[in-house]
Amino acid sequence: MRKEDYYAILGVARNAKEPDIKKAYRRMARKNHPDVNPGDRSAEERFKKIQEAYDVLSDPKKRAIYDKYGFYSENFKEQPGGQGRGFSEGFSGFSFSGMDFGESGQSSFRDVFAEFFGGAHRSRSSGPAKGEDLEHHLNISFMESIRGLSTRIVLNRRNACKSCDGSGVDRVAGQQICTKCQGTGQESKAHGFMRFSGTCRTCNGTGRIGGRCRACGGSGTVPLQESITVRIPAGVAHGFRMRVAGKGNAGRSGSPPGDLYLIISVRPHEFFRREGNDIICTVPITVTEAALGSKIEVPSIDGKTLLRIPPGTQSGQKFRLRGKGAPSLRGELRGNQIVEVRVVVPKIADERSKEILRELARLNPENPRAGLAQ
Repeated sequence: MRKEDYYAILGVARNAKEPDIKKAYRRMARKNHPDVNPGDRSAEERFKKIQEAYDVLSDPKKRAIYDKYGFYSENFKEQPGGQGRGFSEGFSGFSFSGMDFGESGQSSFRDVFAEFFGGAHRSRSSGPAKGEDLEHHLNISFMESIRGLSTRIVLNRRNACKSCDGSGVDRVAGQQICTKCQGTGQESKAHGFMRFSGTCRTCNGTGRIGGRCRACGGSGTVPLQESITVRIPAGVAHGFRMRVAGKGNAGRSGSPPGDLYLIISVRPHEFFRREGNDIICTVPITVTEAALGSKIEVPSIDGKTLLRIPPGTQSGQKFRLRGKGAPSLRGELRGNQIVEVRVVVPKIADERSKEILRELARLNPENPRAGLAQ
């Protein structure tokens, strides 16, 4: 398999200017478009290559990399300190089809990559990787999320095996230096101008080989049920993700353990609801309170508080109580409490009350629907 010549695909010279590249692309794209060539698989393949070539050559940065190395990938980047070229950690989705970096042309770059990494992403740090992170879902009440709490949780995680100190190797059988990585825990391989390094697959990054530990079966870890106390800060919201360092699964051979991530679920409150750091609630008021104005007591997360209702308040009107909302996790001021009032119309049963309302209508004859479109 050969590297693609994007300039040849578009039919332009290597020193072609951007307008010439765009013009050539449009001409070639029209000629090979699948709609113009229905059922022609070769035209469809040419069209894809034309799109790929234009995507690289129309971008100055991508074109510079292509001109320098003969190919381009989103994951390809220069290594710092003049250490050559390589791929970023997110290379798992990159396809090496159409490229041959073999010095003799007998093996493809895809084969080298699969041979060395086994098709899986591996850490480029030296030695065994840290332990696996864990997640634990914690359900708390609305008021607990506002005030914070300390609570105990039970974890089922993996702890370092004491029999082998987490190495997975039987002490009695003894240990030997891994001949594959010479005790470094890393193996590397060069192919052409590319060089890769990763965790040694023979010793799993420990640098030692030997018989499997009988206590842990060679995994280096054993199951552990542990009860720990966690502090949930005041102001957490539903879905909050909280890290507890070092409480994940143990790493191998003394490498650090992973972390525990608490996923907070907050149960709904029967009166309050939360929007950001604001607390929202709805409070009923009487017709008299709405018309004449009043001071009423309303619930808040701090207890009862006074709210002034001005004369002429309408149903659905909202009032703000500053600093009565949820605390901020960033140490800023608290949010506000937003109170929406709902005017409750009484059920009139006696004639005296009806007469008072008729008198009210005669004294206030305005029509609230006067401005509606006819």
